[in-house]
Amino acid sequence: MTDTSTAATISEEQRAIEDTLVETVLASFDHAPDPRLKQVMQSLTTHLHAFIRDVRLTETEWQAAIEFLTATGHITDDKRQEFVLLSDVFGASAQCISVNNTAYQGATEATVFGPFFTENSPRIDSGGDIAGGAPGEPCWVEGTVTDTDGRPVAGARIEVWEADDDGFYDVQYDDDRVAGRAHLFSDEDGGFAFWGLTPTPYPIPHDGPVGKLLEAVGRSPFRASHLHFMVTAEGLRTLVTHIFVRGDELLSKDSVFGVKDSLVKDFVQHSASTPTPDGREVGRPWSQTRFDIVLAPAGV
Repeated sequence: MTDTSTAATISEEQRAIEDTLVETVLASFDHAPDPRLKQVMQSLTTHLHAFIRDVRLTETEWQAAIEFLTATGHITDDKRQEFVLLSDVFGASAQCISVNNTAYQGATEATVFGPFFTENSPRIDSGGDIAGGAPGEPCWVEGTVTDTDGRPVAGARIEVWEADDDGFYDVQYDDDRVAGRAHLFSDEDGGFAFWGLTPTPYPIPHDGPVGKLLEAVGRSPFRASHLHFMVTAEGLRTLVTHIFVRGDELLSKDSVFGVKDSLVKDFVQHSASTPTPDGREVGRPWSQTRFDIVLAPAGV
């Protein structure tokens, strides 16, 4: 919101100078051969200049922003994408997901992709285990995949990945382990089931510029407990989403704004002596949840 007391002190002469600059920059994109590129660049220019004028950005603050972005680039490598992390903590990633996955007849809501998906995860059969020896409480996950008309989707590819109980994904270790991730396919009735780990909270990487930003504004780097899914099926919109643990105190404080009410699920706790759905002997407490997935048609 504009500080009206500051705005009131800006002379008409100064306002005209600033307006002229905006108009000049906008006009510089008039002959862009790609109409979409022209639209994006002119809109970006309009909003960027409006921000600078709204807060009356100082040159010192501008320099600090340049240094921040430079540091963000320097820490980014083939294993760490600090710019995506920056987008995440501003809610820009979540907003882009919302814009590109419009609500459609009860289809499961999408949410942020996250930085730790990998290609070529191991395949498991229905009822298999994605944990791969990762530490954590066993969790039985089951559900169905249907379209928005309620028809079962057979053969949907379901990618699943998650952090271990220590708050790390397998790719964050240096030993090339593959754990806490796999893919499976829905059966002829659209059903699927697997063993994973009960999700637990963990912080996003916060030892770099984005972490310093969160600290400066008094925000936590922690993500709410979650389990990642990516579901693909022919003729249907690809779904990238999570499920979250009901009762997690971080649901309202998720550092990347990924939580949606429809994705919060009950994770029922069981004692070690409780029989498991598939007769597996786990020998310790375990949890159980259900996630029924509804896929929208492709192109909507």
